[in-house]
Amino acid sequence: MLNSVIIMGRLTADPELRTTQSGLSVTSFQVAVERNYKNGEERQTDFINCVAWRGTADFVTTYFKKGQMIAIQGSLQTRNYEDKNGNKRTAYDVVAEQVSFCGSKNENTNAAPNVEYGDTFPMGADDDDEGLPF
Repeated sequence: MLNSVIIMGRLTADPELRTTQSGLSVTSFQVAVERNYKNGEERQTDFINCVAWRGTADFVTTYFKKGQMIAIQGSLQTRNYEDKNGNKRTAYDVVAEQVSFCGSKNENTNAAPNVEYGDTFPMGADDDDEGLPF
C-alpha cells in the first residue's frame, strides 16, 4: 500500500503552535496550490489543509509565515464527523512528514533556503532545538 502526497504552495495564514493535553506540539495550516492549466484556461487554486506534529510543527511555526512558499511531503488522512445539522462529513488533511523552503531567498528571511525538516531527522530524546540540523 502507498499513501504519499507532495505539494508545494503558499501558506494562507501564519501557522500557530498548539499543544495537546499530553504535551505534543501540533499545528494545522492551509496551503494554496495552483492546479495545472492549459493556455487560455483560467487558473484555479486548491486550498489544502495540512497538519504537522512534534518537531515538524515547531519548525513550521517558527520559520514559516503567511504567503511563503512551502513544500510538504506527507500522507493523506481522512476524518469523519457530523456537522451542526447532523450531516455526516469527511475532511481530508495532509499530515506533513517533511517540510522544505522553496521560495526565493528574500521570502525566507527567517532561515537559510534549501533547509528541510522532518520527524525522520535525528533529534534528541526530549525533541528540543539542540537536534536541529542548522
